[in-house]
Amino acid sequence: MQYHIEGMDCASCVGKIETALARLPGVSDIQLNFATQKLELSLAPDAKTQSGDIEKAIKSLGFGVSSSSNSKTLTGSDKSLESQQWWQTIKGKQVVGLGLLMSAAYVLSLIFSDFGVWAFAVAVIIGVFPFARKALVLAKLGSVFSIEMLMSVAAIGALIIGEAEEAAAVVFLFSVGELLESVAADRARAGIKALASLVPKTAILLDAQGKQRIVAATSLQVDDPVLVRPGDSVAADGIIVQGTSSLNDSPITGESVPVTKTIGDEVFAGSINVDGVLQVRVEKTAADNTIARIIDLVEQAQSSKAPTARFIEKFSRYYTPAVMAIAALIIVVPPLVMGGEWATWLYRGLALLLIACPCALVLSTPAAIASGLAVGARRGLLIKGGSALETIGQVNTVAFDKTGTLTEGEPHVTDVIAFRQDVSSIQGQDFQNHHDILALFASVESGSSHPLAKAIVSHAETANVVVPVASNASATAGKAVHGTINGRTLAIGSPVYAAERSRISPEQQAQIEVLQNEGKTVSVLFDEQSRTAMGLIALRDELREDAADGVAQLKAMGVHSVMLTGDNHLTAQALARDLDIEWQAELLPEDKLRLLNDMKADCKIAMVGDGINDAPALATAHVGIAMGGGTDVAIETADIALLKSRVVDVAHLIALSRATMTNIHQNVFFALGLKGLFLITTILGVTGLWIAVMADAGATVLVTLNALRLLRFKGFKH
Repeated sequence: MQYHIEGMDCASCVGKIETALARLPGVSDIQLNFATQKLELSLAPDAKTQSGDIEKAIKSLGFGVSSSSNSKTLTGSDKSLESQQWWQTIKGKQVVGLGLLMSAAYVLSLIFSDFGVWAFAVAVIIGVFPFARKALVLAKLGSVFSIEMLMSVAAIGALIIGEAEEAAAVVFLFSVGELLESVAADRARAGIKALASLVPKTAILLDAQGKQRIVAATSLQVDDPVLVRPGDSVAADGIIVQGTSSLNDSPITGESVPVTKTIGDEVFAGSINVDGVLQVRVEKTAADNTIARIIDLVEQAQSSKAPTARFIEKFSRYYTPAVMAIAALIIVVPPLVMGGEWATWLYRGLALLLIACPCALVLSTPAAIASGLAVGARRGLLIKGGSALETIGQVNTVAFDKTGTLTEGEPHVTDVIAFRQDVSSIQGQDFQNHHDILALFASVESGSSHPLAKAIVSHAETANVVVPVASNASATAGKAVHGTINGRTLAIGSPVYAAERSRISPEQQAQIEVLQNEGKTVSVLFDEQSRTAMGLIALRDELREDAADGVAQLKAMGVHSVMLTGDNHLTAQALARDLDIEWQAELLPEDKLRLLNDMKADCKIAMVGDGINDAPALATAHVGIAMGGGTDVAIETADIALLKSRVVDVAHLIALSRATMTNIHQNVFFALGLKGLFLITTILGVTGLWIAVMADAGATVLVTLNALRLLRFKGFKH
C-alpha cells in the first residue's frame, strides 16, 4: 500500500509515524521517505487492520494522508509535487492565530493590568491545546518522549508556577519554530520537484495521416510518433525517425554543450530541442522514461539511510530520555540537597525539557545526505543511497576497467600504411596514396560484423574512399577474413597469421612492432596467391578525452588509481604510460575479483566499469561505479551511475562525498553545541524558557539551512 503524507517537518516525524503504524496488527515493511513524503507498507490480507485504520492513525498524529497509486506520473500534478505558501498551511494559520491571540493578551495586560495574567493564561491554554492533544496521542501510540510532550509539560508547568506571559511566549515561539522547519523542509524537497518539472505536460502526436494533435505527455504509448519543434522539450524517451537537430541534454545528464542527433539516435524526455524539427518514435512511457527512473533512484536513495544517520538515530533514542532524567534531577536534587527554591529549580527543569528535543540532531544527517544526492543527480551523478555517498568519500583506491571506462570503448583507425606501390593493378586505377590500401581493407572487411572490421569500414566512409565490391567473402574463425577483388584473393589477419601465410620483411616487422608498442592492434593485408604483404592498418581504442585529467585529479586528492584489463600487456602498458597509472593486464573476470579482494584487505576501494561485463567486480568493491550513459543495465548494476560517462566525475563524486560528510559533522556540532551551551546556561539560571525554545528551533533551522548550502556546491572542476 502507498500513501502520500503531508506535514512532516523533520526526520523525527518519520519515527513518530513508523512507531504508530508498527503497533497496528498486520502492518509490516513500513518505509517512509521524509524527503518525498511517501509511505509504503505491507498489510496482511487477513489482518483486522483496514486502510481506514491506517489513515486514522496517521491523521490522529496531526499529519495529512492520502492514498497514491503505484504508477508514476511526472506531469507536475502529483500531490507530492504541490506546495503552498507558508500562510496557507495549517501551521502558518496557527502561527498567525497565536500571534493575534498574543497581541490581544498583551494589549489587555496594558489596559487592564490586573487581568493581564489571565489574558496570557487563556492564550496559553488555547495555544497549547492542539500540541497537548497530539502529545497524548503520540504517547498512546508509542512515542512518549515527543517534542510536543516536552513543550506541553514545560508550558503548562510554567503556567502553574505563575509564569503565564513566558508560557505564552514558549507556545508562540514553538509554533514559529515548527513553521520554519516546515518551510525549510519544503526547500529541501525542491530537488525532486525540479526534476519532475523538466518533462512537458503535453506532446504533439502525429496520426496515420500526419495530422498533429496535442495530447497529454502521460498518455503517450510505445511506438507513438511525436513531433518536436525547435524550442520544445522532448515529451518522451524515443528514437529519432526523421530530422536532424542539436539537443540540450543538460536537464538529464548535466552536459551543457548541445549534442547533434539525427535519424536512429536516442533522445531523452526533458531534453530541449535547439534548432531542427524532429519526428520521434516513443520508446518508453512516462512512468518508465529516464527522468522517471532518475526520480525513482533519488527517492530510493533518500530513503536509504547512511551509516552515520543510523548511528545518530540510535543515539537520539537514548539522548531524549537521558535529558528528561537530568531535568527531573535538576528539579528535585537542589531543593532537597542544597535547600534551593522549588519554584526556581522547577522553572530551570522545565526549560531544560525544551532543550531535550532531538529534532536538530536527527535531521543533521538526512538533510545533508538529501542535498548531496540532489546535487549529484543535477550533475549526472546518480548515487543510490546515503551509504554509497558516505563511503565513496572514504575511498583511497580506485580500480578502473579499461575498455569503455578509461577508453571510448570503440576502436578507431590510427595508421594506414601501404607496403607495395602496385595496388593500382588490383584496383584498376593509378596508385594515389594510402586511401587505395584503405579501400582494399574496407572491401575485404565489408561483410564482417567484428568491431575492428566496422571501425575500418567506418573510417573508409569518413574518408570518402571508393570501396570496390569483394566477392567470395569468407572467414577463418578467429584468424582472418578473405575476399576476391578483381580476380585477386586477399586476406586480412593478425601479424602472426600474416607471417605464417605471407612474406613480411624485417623493415615491415619493425613497423608492426613499433605500432604494437604504442598499444595499437595491427591487421595486415596480404595477397594469398603471391604470398605478398601489401599493407597494414593499426587501430586503437583511444583514451577518453578527460581520462588523464580524471586520474590526475584523483592523484591530487590523495587517491591511488589502478587499471585492470583483460587486454594484452603491450596495449595496457601504452595506455597506462599515457595516464601515469598502475596496471594489471590479461585478467580474466575471476582474476579481477581476486585482485579486488586482495586490495580490499588493505584499503577502501571503488571499482569503475561499464556496468555489464564488470558486474561481479562492481559488486565486490566497497563502491561500484558504472559508466552508464543513462542505460538501464548501467543504472541498475552499481551503487553509482555516471550519466555523462566521464572519468573526472569519479573525482567529483569523492569531492561531493567529502563536502557532504563535512556538512554532517558541522550539523552535529551545531546541534549538540547549541544544546550543550544552553543546557549549562539554563542550569545556571542565565537563560529561561523562551530562550530554550529559540535554541531548539534555531538549531533545527540552522542545521537545515547549512544542509541546503550543499545545493550550491561549487567543488566540481571542469
